[in-house]
Order: sequence, then structure tokens, then C-alpha cells
Amino acid sequence: MTAQMRILCVDDDPDIRTIAVMALGLDSDMEVRSANGGAEVLALLDAGDWKPDVVLLDVMMPGMDGPAVLATLQGRSDCAGLPVIFMTARARKADVDAYRALGAIGVIVKPFDPLALAGEVRSLVRMP
Repeated sequence: MTAQMRILCVDDDPDIRTIAVMALGLDSDMEVRSANGGAEVLALLDAGDWKPDVVLLDVMMPGMDGPAVLATLQGRSDCAGLPVIFMTARARKADVDAYRALGAIGVIVKPFDPLALAGEVRSLVRMP
């Protein structure tokens, strides 16, 4: 038995979070949790009882936007090397290039296909 991939889905839209959690949860090799924004991400990490293997991160959120959350994660020693995938409707080539320059490993375009989401995540993190 292989360990489950732990995925943290961060989005301020509760409908997007619900769909993503349900879609990824259909894959028995994925354990999914969600957060509504940067403050909730930091609280989850500070609790120390669960650490994601990958973060799906909305770009446009109130308070801390996705790039600010990514920068904060990059500054934490307990998140060194943590892969981050942005999920956004803003996915022109220039946008995607900018997200990658910030350190994201990829971008999943909204609206995403719930049935393809797990495969897209696997492809981006290069896990079987």
C-alpha cells in the first residue's frame, strides 16, 4: 500500500473548494483538506498535525492573495520544497509564466474539469 498524496486546496469560493475536494477525494490515493485563504493555511500548518504534499492555490483571494500565500510558504522552513499549483481563470501565457517565475510548478485553469483534476495534479507533481 502506498501513502496517500496529501493535497491542500485553498480557495475563497466555497463552491470551488467543495467541487475540488469532492473530485480529488474520489481518488483513493489522495487525502484532501481545504482552506478558505492564507490565514487558514497558516493556522493549519502551525497546528503541525498535518502537512500537505502539494497545495492547490487560488490566485485572487481577499486579504492574502495566492502569490502572497506562496511567498509566505516559501519563507517557512517547514514548507521548503512544497509544490504549489495555482488554480485560476487568469491563465494567459504571460500570467502562467509569471506564476512559474514566482515558484509555482504549474497552473490549473478554472473552470477545471472535476473528473480530470486528479490526473492534472498527478501530472504536475509527476507522481504515478
